[in-house]
Amino acid sequence: MTTLLGSCSCGEVKVAVRGEPSRVGICHCADCRQESGSAFTFFAVWPANRFETKGDTREFAGRSFCPKCGSRLFSTDGREAEIKVGILSEAPTRLMPTYELWVKRREDWLSPIDGAEQFDEDRI
Repeated sequence: MTTLLGSCSCGEVKVAVRGEPSRVGICHCADCRQESGSAFTFFAVWPANRFETKGDTREFAGRSFCPKCGSRLFSTDGREAEIKVGILSEAPTRLMPTYELWVKRREDWLSPIDGAEQFDEDRI
């Protein structure tokens, strides 16, 4: 089973995920845009039992970050772990988004990802 490793910018927090993600997506919602400081957030979701983290983190609105460098890292609800793909050491990754959320907020200059399912808001 493949293991992907990642960390925050200062290296104090490390993460590892094993196997293939359950899903990979991009979100254009206002929260994700503000949190990332960009036009969207690129994330992948693994079952919580295939996710490990080491190091001290803090949480705001359900999202964990490094208290030393401020890097946004992951969210977990006990069942799943949503990892910000940009923290993974392997770049570019082989992970391809299969869906986009909140496309009604997508910047006009961004094109839909070919083959990715499009949702005006959340998937549910």
